[in-house]
Formats: sequence, structure tokens, C-alpha cells
Amino acid sequence: MPPPSARRTGFSRKAQYGLFIGYVVAVGGILFAGLLLVVAVVDPKGFSALRGLALDATAPVSAGGRSVVRFFAGTGEAVGDYFFAASKNAELRRQLEAARPRLIEAQALEVENRRLKALLGLSRTIDNEVTTAHIVGSSFDAVRRIAVLSAGSGDGVRPGQPVRGPEGLIGRVLETGRGASRVLLLTDGASNVPVQLVRDGTPAIATGRGDGTIDVKPLEVGANRFRPGDIFVTSGTGGIFPPNIPVAVVVRATPDDTIARPIADPARVDFAIVLPVYEPAVGELERRAEAVP
Repeated sequence: MPPPSARRTGFSRKAQYGLFIGYVVAVGGILFAGLLLVVAVVDPKGFSALRGLALDATAPVSAGGRSVVRFFAGTGEAVGDYFFAASKNAELRRQLEAARPRLIEAQALEVENRRLKALLGLSRTIDNEVTTAHIVGSSFDAVRRIAVLSAGSGDGVRPGQPVRGPEGLIGRVLETGRGASRVLLLTDGASNVPVQLVRDGTPAIATGRGDGTIDVKPLEVGANRFRPGDIFVTSGTGGIFPPNIPVAVVVRATPDDTIARPIADPARVDFAIVLPVYEPAVGELERRAEAVP
């Protein structure tokens, strides 16, 4: 007959010792718990001190265990990030590409809002404007420098009227239709504007060069006193253009010629104000005549 599968502990002295030690530990734990309970009831302050000692004794163990947990958790995250970095980068690139058009649109709207606010502020200071129009076309890169306005004779626009933007003078009306008009820009070779130097009032003529720049010639004979950075405004001489409208800033000056660029860059102007033709009063003409040496 085969022996039973479960043997009693009496057959093994080692098993008996283990069972005895287990009983001793259990009884000792019960007694220790009872002792702690008695101490907690009889001497609460002493029990708090015991709890503090236990906390101090277990704190390093808890800290070590927490560090181990953090180490393995961080290692797992690092491994996961390494293997999933490509997919995350691709996702970030897709999000960036999706957000880029909105960012460009927001920047364009911000620039346009600044120009419209500047134009609105300018229109409030001008009490005799003919109309405000949108620049709908241009030929900035052609031989002739012409812009097209979305306003014509039906809006009161007439040939010869000055056209300006928020930054300064753009040109003058060349010809008109019922709902649109063409503007001769300052940089066109046929454009001539009487100007004066802001620094000391020296009179000059600003003539377009047909390449996006302006040639400034002084009316007085002598050495060229212009220098880079000088700013010219309309002088009002001869009528058409009202005085003190910013025109150009000098970018290069030599003894023979002075090259300037328009302050109101036609390539960046979206809206423009059409002004009536300037006609100096009789007293103004007399004052200017007396000022000429």
C-alpha cells in the first residue's frame, strides 16, 4: 500500500521547529500589540514617542523604496519615450503644420489692423478728404509705376488730386473711370513733387527714377548738403500737393546726386486717402515769394 501524500509534521523535526517558531512569533506579536494598546491608553505621550521612533526607523526604508519605484518608473518612461519618439515628433510636426496657416493669418490681420488704425487716425485729422479707397492693383515692377484705386469720378475723384497713405505721400491721380482710377506713383519717371528738407527747410524737387527710388535735386545751386537719413516733406509750392506730407528719406548722397526711397512704400500700402488739389491762399503765395532770396 503506497504511503499517504500528506505527511504529518511529526515525521519531520524541521517542520515541527518551524511550526513552533511560528506559534511563538504569533503569540509574541499579540502580546506586543496588547502592550502597545495598554501604553496608548495609560500613557498617550509615551505612545506618541514610540510612534515617533517607529516613524524615524521606517522613514529611510520608505524613502529607499520610493526611490527604487521612481527609478524603475522613470526607466520605463525613458524607454517608452525612446521607442515612441518618432511617432510623437511626427504628431508634433502635424500639429505645427496645422497651426502655421492660422499663425500667418493672425500676423497678417495684425499688420492690416495696424495700418487701418493708422489710416483711421489720419482720416480723423484730415477734414477735407475726397474719399478713402482700397488699392486693388499696381505695376510696381513695370517701367511705369502705376497703382489702381477702387474709387473713381463717381466718388469725387479727379485727375491731379494727391493720394496719400498713413505713412506719407503715394502719388497723384492720373486718370479716372466711374468706379476706379489710376495713380501715378512717386517713383514713376514722370512724377515731380516739390519738397523741402525737414532739417533746415531747403527746397528741392523729388523726381521718380522708375526703379522704386527717388532722385532729389536741390533748387539752390551749390554743394549738395543732403545726407543719408534726411527726410523730405511736401513744400506746397506750385499747389497740387498740400505742404508737410512725408515724401522720402535719403538712402545715398554723393556730391552729384541724392537717392531716396519713398516713406510710404507703395508695395505695402493697402488703403489710400484722396485729397483735393491744394491751392495756396493769396497770403501764402506772398509769404513764399518774400521768403525767396
